[in-house]
Amino acid sequence: MNAAALEVTGLVKRYGERTAVDGLSFAVRPGTVTALLGPNGAGKTTTVECAEGFRRPDGGSVQVLGHDPRDQAVKHRIGVMPQAGGGYPGLRAAEMLRLVASFHRDPHDPAALLERLGLGEVARTPFRRLSGGQQQRLSLAVAIVGRPELVFLDEPTAGLDPQARRATWELVDALRRDGVSVLLTTHLLDEAEQLADHVVVVDHGRLVTEGTVAELTAHGATGQVRFWAAAGLDTASLEALLGDGFRVTAADGAYLVEGPVGPRVLADVTTWCAAQGVLVREARVEQRTLEDVFLDLTGRQVRP
Repeated sequence: MNAAALEVTGLVKRYGERTAVDGLSFAVRPGTVTALLGPNGAGKTTTVECAEGFRRPDGGSVQVLGHDPRDQAVKHRIGVMPQAGGGYPGLRAAEMLRLVASFHRDPHDPAALLERLGLGEVARTPFRRLSGGQQQRLSLAVAIVGRPELVFLDEPTAGLDPQARRATWELVDALRRDGVSVLLTTHLLDEAEQLADHVVVVDHGRLVTEGTVAELTAHGATGQVRFWAAAGLDTASLEALLGDGFRVTAADGAYLVEGPVGPRVLADVTTWCAAQGVLVREARVEQRTLEDVFLDLTGRQVRP
């Protein structure tokens, strides 16, 4: 297996008496998207800044593409999109992207990248006059114009409208297809579900859990199927068809099946309804989401 694009081992970072990151370890595999999740103050931004080489760890180690992140040899191989800012206020959008592109040996075409991110019409607009969403998209373009091997994206779709958000998702997916490794931080858990090959959840500077979305959401799944059909059907016969371990309840044409849900259950429900001479109007498998996992692990209290 190829070496990790990013390897964080026992990372510790303190600010005075406060420990922001406390022995954190995880890795980003080559050509994958890893989502780093956690509530406010969990240590995400500090971890990313250590990985980018902007902060020096107080303990543990960080390896970026096999190097110390402060090694100049690795700087041209990574792309960084900060959570906010990072632009030259007086430079026009196209000028800024061309400037950054000039620092790299084989950059993407700046004009084409602006068009792809919906910034073609504001190419001559100074950075300070761009809307927040436009600045965000330009920062993303700056992060990837040099064809990096590893990209750090800190809240890449914060403040974006649905169209721009979708375009950003498509671009991240394209990066992965091109073999680029991505470390993504986001508070949008549906975004992590959509994009991430691997999810790392941190809280109070420590690893809480990690795994694929499927792995994290499989444990503790609700095991329920809801369907709607004609009212008054004999639920006892459906329980008998499904077998031991299932319970069926009904109210006003809404039916709830509880038990070890699998592909066979939906087929049995449809077959049973057909035998009753009725159609299923809607059937829905209740699934545990990444948000359910996140709140269970980090609590539901609002963080400052």
